[in-house]
Amino acid sequence: MTKTAVYTTTGTKDGEVELPAVFSTPFRRELIHKAFTNLTSHKFQPQGRHPTAGQDVVADSNDPPTGQGVSRVARARGGGGGRQGQGAEVASTRGGRQAHPPIVEKVIYKKLNKKERKLALCSAIAATASKDRVEARGHKVEGIESFPIIVSDDIESVSKTSEISKILDSLKLTQDLQRLEARKPRSGQSRLRGRSKKIGKSVLFVTKDASNISKAIGALPGVEAKSVKDLSVLDLAPGSDPIRLTVYSKSAIEEIGKIKSTHLEVMAKVQ
Repeated sequence: MTKTAVYTTTGTKDGEVELPAVFSTPFRRELIHKAFTNLTSHKFQPQGRHPTAGQDVVADSNDPPTGQGVSRVARARGGGGGRQGQGAEVASTRGGRQAHPPIVEKVIYKKLNKKERKLALCSAIAATASKDRVEARGHKVEGIESFPIIVSDDIESVSKTSEISKILDSLKLTQDLQRLEARKPRSGQSRLRGRSKKIGKSVLFVTKDASNISKAIGALPGVEAKSVKDLSVLDLAPGSDPIRLTVYSKSAIEEIGKIKSTHLEVMAKVQ
């Protein structure tokens, strides 16, 4: 088993901890991507159109449709001007129905095998121990020596933003938060619809109990906290792009060690 350093909240080393077998899971980029895609679909909302949308108008094609010297498209009936004689109701006309509208019956919930989901999660957790993969995603990790980053359990009792900011400074993680400040606001349609700026993703805190630290990080853009029991590929690989800069508490590492998966049993037998 590989050992890695444990840091205090002030950034000093506080011994070592043995990484559980989960961190020896092979890196599977394609499986992480599949898991992210399928799990994201569980948040989708069904879309549909009104059954008579674009067809609430009296319009018929000529009868017979040929020999009139005009196209066969359906035209609005009636008199007195307005829409009289205009093409209406059919898909190719102004204000007409949609040719192939979305329907609520469409299957948008993509299922995922339990073993695949578990293997993708373990692979994403293991990838957080690779500095090269974390850096390749765009995170700033200069001066950080050991990965994964493990901190003492004192971090789970932190509930103030001022305290968590000092901890980020001592762990040399503030540089990654500053990376998000360089993002420029967007213009155009996205701005008109209230999406003028993308926040981005920064540090992810994984703890045994995230109730306290969740209050402390609320004002820090891009910083999130998750309990081990709620941890997902969606948190570890946002946008299906592995892998996120992650900080674990010592208790979280112990909880991760309790994860059971078929591939871990196979690896144990081989060893």
